[in-house]
Amino acid sequence: MKKTLLIFSLCVSMFASLTAAAQDTPYTLNVFNKVTYYGMYGELTTEPVPPGMIRMSNSSYSKMLTQEQLDSFGNTLTMKVTLNPLCDNYDRIGNVNMVLVPKEQTSYSYNDSNIKRIEIGRFITPFMRLTVQNPNSVPYEYELDNLTNIFHDAAITAQYNIWIELEVYGYQGGPGQGGAAVEIPICANRKDVYMGSLEFTSTDNPQVVYGNDNFLLPLSYKYQLRDYVLEGVDEEGNPVEGTQVLDETVKTITFTLDEALPNAVLHLITSNHGANQGGEEYVRRDHFIYLDNNPVLTYKPGGKSCEPFDQYNTQPNCVYLICTNTGSSPRPDTDAAWSWNNWCPGDKIPNRVIELGALSAGTHTFKIDVPGAVFAGDQGYFPLSVYLQSVTTTLGTKEFSTTAFSVYPNPVTDVATIETKGAEIKLVTVVNTLGQTVFTGTSDKVDMSQLQSGIYMVKVQFDNNQTGVKKIVKN
Repeated sequence: MKKTLLIFSLCVSMFASLTAAAQDTPYTLNVFNKVTYYGMYGELTTEPVPPGMIRMSNSSYSKMLTQEQLDSFGNTLTMKVTLNPLCDNYDRIGNVNMVLVPKEQTSYSYNDSNIKRIEIGRFITPFMRLTVQNPNSVPYEYELDNLTNIFHDAAITAQYNIWIELEVYGYQGGPGQGGAAVEIPICANRKDVYMGSLEFTSTDNPQVVYGNDNFLLPLSYKYQLRDYVLEGVDEEGNPVEGTQVLDETVKTITFTLDEALPNAVLHLITSNHGANQGGEEYVRRDHFIYLDNNPVLTYKPGGKSCEPFDQYNTQPNCVYLICTNTGSSPRPDTDAAWSWNNWCPGDKIPNRVIELGALSAGTHTFKIDVPGAVFAGDQGYFPLSVYLQSVTTTLGTKEFSTTAFSVYPNPVTDVATIETKGAEIKLVTVVNTLGQTVFTGTSDKVDMSQLQSGIYMVKVQFDNNQTGVKKIVKN
């Protein structure tokens, strides 16, 4: 089956080419706040959906970012996911996705063919016990500066709304299966498994200059990399993508670039999944990544000590304990003692960044190969997510930032004042988030009384040939 790929050649507006404004106070956006998730194998719950979001499944919620919220992000981005235990005590994969939904749609279904989904973070839930109060939450933090160029690009936001999905998979267990349903008295007959929160924090780095070329190409979302064929849907109810090569754990994706990319970067997420005895979930394997049949990365997941995350695993388990027929003992806090593991319950899965440099126009291939993988009994798989991006940024010189100035009041209702320390103002330009120039002047007064409410960039050129940019909010 031929896979259709989406290419975004992002138009560059004047806003994107401006130096990022210095933002004194970080912008914080709480997208999800202790949203309740339910058993992944049960019928879709009828519990009320929190305002402003949609429930994709018992394990997935989605919420759209407004244009005002997108405009408020700077050029740095930190994402923090926090889980609070309810009635689940197994370790499972969770993830965060960015979804591009056509502008004319006010909602969407999970398998909507019109959308494009990119995984931006993956984590492993810990073995947590609801009745333990300290700790009663587990944090996962990601640096996602590269996404801010997408948030600010008018070519994308004119065509698509940007939604964020937080997915948390959990299961209570039951008679003969163990788990919270039988091990924690207050969890009997309950369907809730976790509470999940997601928060973005953004600032501006004044030394980063947006470049002239932005590009985005989704390549794969949680493709089930394995060496056997599985027809229909996976255990989470999602259609199985593509055709698997029998007896080979390999995937090749072909894509075509209409124009050369100056700074191509692959963003890759993989992890092992499948709890069959002695299976790939607990065996470390070399992963080989190729571009156009040339090796660009070799890695072997895991191998580090998981002890720093043991604090979140408040339910006894045989990952953090060495279990035998006669009892159990703590696993030592040494890398050698954890040499077998692929990941740590309570930790995030790495977002691997592969810098390719310049990439020519034409046809290219991405390939991942895990030749040593063995899927006993046709169980388990490696969820594969990857996308290609090109974001050109440069670091400003020290001279660039030597001219200190401020713009006040901020927010402003009518006229803003530019205050400088020594340098004379040569030219003032105000640009909206579409890259349109809405004001020019040569004095320290900026009349914004006739402008619409929103976020603007004030670009000041000084007589010493230095330039600075500040962000200002118009009431």
